[in-house]
Amino acid sequence: MLKIVTEFSNVIVGKLVFFFLLIIPLMAFSQEEQEEKAPMRLFIDCNCDKNYLRQEIKYVGHVRDQAQANIKLFIYDIANGSGGRTYTLDFEGKGDYKDIFGKLSYDTTANMTNDEVRQGLLKKVQSGLLQYVLQSGLADSITYTVNNDGTGEVQEVDFTDPWNNWIFEVFGEARLNKESSRKSFNYTVGFESDHVTENWRIRTDLRLYQANSEYIQNDETYTSERFRYSVDGSIVRSLSDHWSTGVFAGARHDTFTNLDFRYYFTPALEYNIFPYREVLRREITFAYKIGFFHNDYIEPTIFDQISEGIFNHSLDVQVRYRQQWGNVYARLLGSTFLNDFSKNRVQLNGNLSVRLIKGLSVRFSGRFELIRDQINLPAGDASIEDVLLQQKQIATDFETGFSIGLSYTFGSAYNNIINTRL
Repeated sequence: MLKIVTEFSNVIVGKLVFFFLLIIPLMAFSQEEQEEKAPMRLFIDCNCDKNYLRQEIKYVGHVRDQAQANIKLFIYDIANGSGGRTYTLDFEGKGDYKDIFGKLSYDTTANMTNDEVRQGLLKKVQSGLLQYVLQSGLADSITYTVNNDGTGEVQEVDFTDPWNNWIFEVFGEARLNKESSRKSFNYTVGFESDHVTENWRIRTDLRLYQANSEYIQNDETYTSERFRYSVDGSIVRSLSDHWSTGVFAGARHDTFTNLDFRYYFTPALEYNIFPYREVLRREITFAYKIGFFHNDYIEPTIFDQISEGIFNHSLDVQVRYRQQWGNVYARLLGSTFLNDFSKNRVQLNGNLSVRLIKGLSVRFSGRFELIRDQINLPAGDASIEDVLLQQKQIATDFETGFSIGLSYTFGSAYNNIINTRL
């Protein structure tokens, strides 16, 4: 009997020893895995309130250089049909999180305040970070909350739009400047409407502008009055993922450019090399316009014309990339009269922002315009009033400008503290 008990005890002890020998390495391996999981280091690139995001998201380490991040977040935004903006959030994991990616979308409206916009964007960012938190050492610290009315039933929502995707804006501005030798007053009022659907975009723009200036020199007073009104409208139809067509028309009166009355009508065709759904990240578009405009002038022009109608056409090429290494935008616009190719204009402008190395970024921007189509200039020489007060447009062959900026940031890359005192 004693022998049987002894043998049974040996079996039990042996199994216990085997169990501990098996489970202890697994536990150690599990702890080692959890301990070796790198803490989350987040890099955010966006046109948004980064300080607010850093202040509210305290469970990650925020870094200023993407080379030091294991989670990258790029937020791209573009105007949407409601008058607000559509944000696309691209998450990309590195290192321990290299296989984790995510993409979210967030829409705002024109009626939302800046605080409402950033609060909504914060919720989207936190939603996107959840998948990384679940793979980190913070998984056991997550508290889940689902907002509902307690009924457990799905509530039907009426998505009927009483405005049928139309948005309207009425605006106005007045400005007064006064010094001992000069004073100026100007105002602008206007109305805009925009109707946006998947296949159509209809826009109208009405503006009224007036500027009065007075300049005193050597007891002599020079005065200037500039007045302009304009009405512009367009109808654009999407044909496919790459093609669009539209019609543009409008009218204008402008004392500065010697226009008593001008009207124009221009059909257009546009091709985008990339599908339009990728417009937040990249686009290369070619737009061709051909149309007619008629000018009635306030004063006879340098070509001794008081009224004329002209057919013209133009080609507009635009390139836009928003990438992790930076942003690039360029536009080349060329136009000419169909009856006289010597009357033409070429415009080139663009900007480039590039991240070179850790903390170092460079920005370039420039524009150049070759002008050969100023048929509206009034005959005669410009007076001193015209020059000092910019009362009339002056003849020129070109306009140009260039700027460059360089920034280098160094120091602590892990400081999450926000302090805006003074």
